[in-house]
Amino acid sequence: MHNIEPYFNWRNLYLAEEDERSPFFGREYSEVYYTDSIYDHYIHPQWDNIGSETLFLKILYADYDDHFAVIEFIGEWNDTLHNDIMTLKRDIIDQLIDEGINKFILIGENVLNFHSSDDSYYEEWYEDIEDGWVVLLNFRDHVLNDFKDAGVDNYFMYGGPMNDFEWGSFRPLQLFQKIEQIVERRFNPNYLIEE
Repeated sequence: MHNIEPYFNWRNLYLAEEDERSPFFGREYSEVYYTDSIYDHYIHPQWDNIGSETLFLKILYADYDDHFAVIEFIGEWNDTLHNDIMTLKRDIIDQLIDEGINKFILIGENVLNFHSSDDSYYEEWYEDIEDGWVVLLNFRDHVLNDFKDAGVDNYFMYGGPMNDFEWGSFRPLQLFQKIEQIVERRFNPNYLIEE
């Protein structure tokens, strides 16, 4: 796991540690020392620790004019033992919402498992972004099934092209526009998608 680093091709466009509006503003990273681990596996030092023992993330991009953020995750999303959704919602998402972000693209190809608790923080997140949305990209099928079994899938958009999406081939604004078209089409089947 120590070789899996957050997506780096947008680092010339955005760095959360240099964004005064980011929850990670001012954070410093080592390229040499591995300090965080998920169970007994060290993870790359570029991942951000959010106070969970098993779930780490990286804000890859935040656009306050278009009101969206792209966040990549690694590890085990564990609401049962660590209440990861509470930590995520209170310490990261709330700050982004306060800065005007209401559309979230969550990258989950490195999320290995999901363990549920109740859905209150998911419901709160959903209510806090009344004109926005949360999209799950490339989450593993068994993780999506666990979200569904827990009843929290109602708060996310996923499935179809979002389960196997080549998101890294886009620049951030292009990715957002493509995802927004998919979301609009789901809400309004008569919406015209530009090719």
